[in-house]
Amino acid sequence: MMSSSSLVKFMLFTSFVILLTLLYFYQEKITCSSPPLPSIQSLKVQSQQVPCSCLNGATALKNYVNKDKFDDIIRRRAEEYKKHQIRKKPPPSKVLLAQANSPLQYPIQGFTVIPLQKSLIPGLSVHAVEKQNYQVTLSVSGGVLAVESLQEKDQVEGQGEKVLSISTSSLQSLNDLLGRVSYRSTVYSIKSGDLVHFTFDQYKAVFPIEIRQPTVPVLYDLGEGISSQVTITTKTFLRYNQLNYLIRSIRNVYKDIKIIVADDSFNPQKVNGSNIEQYFMPPAQGWFAGRNLAISQVTTKYFLWVDDDFEFIDNTKIEKFVEIMEAVPELDVLGGSVGTNAFTFKVLYEEGDEEGGCLSKIPGNYQPVPGIPNCFYTSGVVNFFLGRTDAVRRVGFDPLLKRVGHSEFFMDGLGELLVASCPDLSIGHQAKRADTNGEYYKYRMPPRSDTDSKLALHFFKNRLKCVKY
Repeated sequence: MMSSSSLVKFMLFTSFVILLTLLYFYQEKITCSSPPLPSIQSLKVQSQQVPCSCLNGATALKNYVNKDKFDDIIRRRAEEYKKHQIRKKPPPSKVLLAQANSPLQYPIQGFTVIPLQKSLIPGLSVHAVEKQNYQVTLSVSGGVLAVESLQEKDQVEGQGEKVLSISTSSLQSLNDLLGRVSYRSTVYSIKSGDLVHFTFDQYKAVFPIEIRQPTVPVLYDLGEGISSQVTITTKTFLRYNQLNYLIRSIRNVYKDIKIIVADDSFNPQKVNGSNIEQYFMPPAQGWFAGRNLAISQVTTKYFLWVDDDFEFIDNTKIEKFVEIMEAVPELDVLGGSVGTNAFTFKVLYEEGDEEGGCLSKIPGNYQPVPGIPNCFYTSGVVNFFLGRTDAVRRVGFDPLLKRVGHSEFFMDGLGELLVASCPDLSIGHQAKRADTNGEYYKYRMPPRSDTDSKLALHFFKNRLKCVKY
């Protein structure tokens, strides 16, 4: 007969064994016997185009499209938009949701490969309970998979193909083989992607591979002075008195900095002065064509855009622009103020459905630039700004816009250019002059037809349904 102390020990031991047994079966139920989760295909969230909403007062752009050619224009616009999506939205672009309580480990982002080159897939493994046999399958669509350093005893099917199957009797062996799985794209593209489907038992996962051709850096040597860092650019048309006044005000502060002038005047006049490059254009080519020409000749890291009727004042400090741009290297455009006018605005855009997108321009900023007092992120700024030369060239200025364009540059650059405004950086605006060429005022105010053409351009080029300025 057991003593009391022996009985207590026996009961404790029995309880412990029962608890371990329950834990074991609970673990089996969770990892092996649970009902299959929904397939990964059902977890893909397909992005569906929905109509965008035009704000009150927005202009319906289809009213400015040639009605006799409307159907053909719509067809061509749709075709061009499909090509645009291929260029700007390479696969994979689907939203993928990870399953809960999955034993699969895989890279969820950051796996980038060079086109046509083999790369090991990092982090592949399975975390599961011990069992007699393990089998995993991996598949891709735009490349091939393989296990590197494969041995005869390894049970691998589909080596160098789109579907790779691995079977083992040991979890350790399985993970060793998964750690040697490589991917190689088979279609050359400089910017695309692929999806890897990873399956083990009832568990499925999908993760992306980014295929990207590396880019070669293009660097600018800042040198030691402002003249090696910034070029001043402007466009003139029939306003030589204002232009010469601007140049004199620049030379009062910056004796040697290069000035580039794009000139599409009738009967052009040579501007005299040192380190001035004046480029003559065919007459009346317009505002944006002149900007393109001037900036195409810049050899410095930055350019400062000014209008030909501005004037440098005591608070016009190009060095401060450069200091801020160098402190925030993500910035592409940094605006100041003309007099007291900073003229900042936000561009709001919805992609919309087949009818087109909706765009509106509203005054204001997004938020302060961290660490830079009185500077704010925005979408567009006034005609006085420091631009990062290579970034602005990539967006460019549409020469179809001759006399009705400024905001349109920032519309085209939305999502491409990071823009900020620092109103404390300012330049003066010349008073109206009595000696202005009278011919200038004939072109100063564009006819309604120019505005109508611009709206028709937005309809096709920017695929917009409506716009509100």
